[in-house]
Amino acid sequence: MTTHHMTTGPILVLGGTGKTGRRVLSRLRRRGHDVRAASRKGPTRFDWTNENTWEPALAGAGAVYLVDSQREDAATSMRAFAKLAAAGGVERLVLLSHSDWVVPEGEEKLPCESAVRESGAAWTILKPAWFAQNFSEDPLFRGQILDGDVVTSTEAGAEPWVDAEDIADVAVAALTENGHAGQTYPLSGPRLLTFDAVADEIARATGRDITHRAVTPEEFAAYAARRGVSEEHIALLNMLYGWIREERFARLADGVQRALGREPRDFSDYVRTAAVTGVWHG
Repeated sequence: MTTHHMTTGPILVLGGTGKTGRRVLSRLRRRGHDVRAASRKGPTRFDWTNENTWEPALAGAGAVYLVDSQREDAATSMRAFAKLAAAGGVERLVLLSHSDWVVPEGEEKLPCESAVRESGAAWTILKPAWFAQNFSEDPLFRGQILDGDVVTSTEAGAEPWVDAEDIADVAVAALTENGHAGQTYPLSGPRLLTFDAVADEIARATGRDITHRAVTPEEFAAYAARRGVSEEHIALLNMLYGWIREERFARLADGVQRALGREPRDFSDYVRTAAVTGVWHG
């Protein structure tokens, strides 16, 4: 049985406005933990590109929820920050990483993870699949649902969508309880779903006509450009869609079960919860 363990200082949450960060933050606050939300504009200023913000943000912290900078030099920043955190007395670091598929062949596997493992603090690494919440919280996906026309270049590839609520539950457990140090948790939902199946589930829950339209990568690029998506983001999406098409990561993970002792939430639970908010009714 996992025991609760209060770290010696406040818990610092990086990316406190993001899909997982704000959920981690609200859970910690509800449980009465001393929490600091750090962001470029937040009450605790933190900017990956400005090292002068790092030490004040870390002052006295006992644990940190880490989300990388998403920049080319993310691992370099992470290595310096994680070492600074450990040297300053931070006891545990919990990193939101990615499934191993986000790494070109031959490159070091996810160097931000190595940076955290080598920091000197106790660490836990979360490796989620695609977030179910993309369909209600990402402007491109939500816009497609509102249009009733979900357009991808994934063909019939499937993905083990994970609920961001589950990611936050695992993160909070790792930040506040014993038994998670040195663990890497791959996180997925309980089943694989194609984009066709996703569109069907949301259509059923909302009573709207929503279909998935499979197009070529070139057609998707033209479509996304018309919607104002940047070239860089289009290239990233086409790469990720290509991997879904190849079913490169169409497998279920056991991280939620191992970390929390329960089954992960199903995609249909997410859809029902999101549908009642009216997010898909424009």
